[in-house]
Amino acid sequence: QVQLVESGGGSVQAGGSLTLSCAASEHIYSSNYMAWFRQAPGKEREGVAAIYTPGGTPHTTFYADSVKGRFTISQDNAKNTVYLQVNTLKPEDTAMYYCAGDKTPFYDWRTQDAYKYWGQGTQVTVSS
Repeated sequence: QVQLVESGGGSVQAGGSLTLSCAASEHIYSSNYMAWFRQAPGKEREGVAAIYTPGGTPHTTFYADSVKGRFTISQDNAKNTVYLQVNTLKPEDTAMYYCAGDKTPFYDWRTQDAYKYWGQGTQVTVSS
């Protein structure tokens, strides 16, 4: 059964915006950590943003330095959905964006292997 489903990717020009969505199964959504990663062609997957929600209440957000001030992670408890608002897009933001959930405690949010569940990804392409 599908547990994490991303949507919202697309092709935009530099400076544009997109809203990425990640619909999660309840047991993943309630796991305290949800995150977004991305992988550009020829590059390793990297952490983009994460949200820590103990007991379902948003507590702390984390961002890669390269996206601070441009990307915003948020969630909607009623929909079990995590969002990534991506603004002021640059060509270097072109990548497949993945949602991840249920992080093993005590690992840094950027540690890919710490997450138990992954979505299939949604492609973001930014043209100059």
